[in-house]
Amino acid sequence: MLALGKLLELTLAGREPAEKTQLTVEGVRMRWLSEGALEVKPPQARDNGQDLLLSAGIHGNETAPIELLDRLLHDIARGDLKPRARILFLFGNPEAIRRGERFVEQDVNRLFNGRHELSGGAEALRACELERLAASFFSVPDRSRLHYDLHTAIRGSKIEQFALYPWKEGRQHSRRELARLRAAGMEAVLLQNKPSIVFSAYTYDQLGAESFTLELGKARPFGENDGVNVSLLETRLQQIIEGTEPESDESLDGLQLFSVAREIIKHSDSFRLNLPADIENFSELGKGYVLAEDIAQTRWVIEEEGARIIFPNPKVKNGLRAGILIVPATDENLA
Repeated sequence: MLALGKLLELTLAGREPAEKTQLTVEGVRMRWLSEGALEVKPPQARDNGQDLLLSAGIHGNETAPIELLDRLLHDIARGDLKPRARILFLFGNPEAIRRGERFVEQDVNRLFNGRHELSGGAEALRACELERLAASFFSVPDRSRLHYDLHTAIRGSKIEQFALYPWKEGRQHSRRELARLRAAGMEAVLLQNKPSIVFSAYTYDQLGAESFTLELGKARPFGENDGVNVSLLETRLQQIIEGTEPESDESLDGLQLFSVAREIIKHSDSFRLNLPADIENFSELGKGYVLAEDIAQTRWVIEEEGARIIFPNPKVKNGLRAGILIVPATDENLA
């Protein structure tokens, strides 16, 4: 196996490879770009025009997606997986990955779409670098652009595997991409309806990619991910990489769609989220329930039919989102 296939090993050790570019027997070029960043390019005769960005480890303790990308890279480096797509593999926050922590000083996935310019420190610099790497990768015209940013969640979930689909003014969500996600094992998709500061929102809004944040289960340490079943996603990624995806009938049967009703923003240290610490994502909340309270008698009271909560986290910094209130959605506005 080519040494560059061991990107995770290099990243965990904090080392640069001796050789920055290597070729497989089939002529696939693997090029190390920077820490945790590797470009894979098929021979020109095999290139099918697909650019695929696969990122994981934006939160350093979410290891199942990191292990998934590591397996794909090993297969390419061994010649077992023969790409027809250009691929950029990114391990988002190397120092947090090495520490086994969500982040070191600040959440990298809250630093995109201009937010890193308002901050400082190593993680703001890393967010800037990730934007630069993605922009360079997606700069080739007339190619299909797809980005999957892979995560696992802090808490359990009543719907274990789901995706978040970013929003941009004047751009419709794609039925074809939703059908692809369904085939990859996603049980639900949150169709967002406002700008965001996460990595997938940057590549969707600024770079024109079809981009998604994928939540694959609960965060666990390296080597303890037997309970995170990514087999359907892994198979679909192999097919995208090799250009062997079956034709999709664009059916969304069984895929639950949701939209954002409200974001719960923490304004002060007085913020209180009235939920059990172990509440699961997609838990339903009844009308009239007082979800959260903050300074100046601010209250979030449930008014929506079928409301559910995802990503509740009262420990975020002031000014950041402490949860998302979602409601069921339909597929009537899809492209």
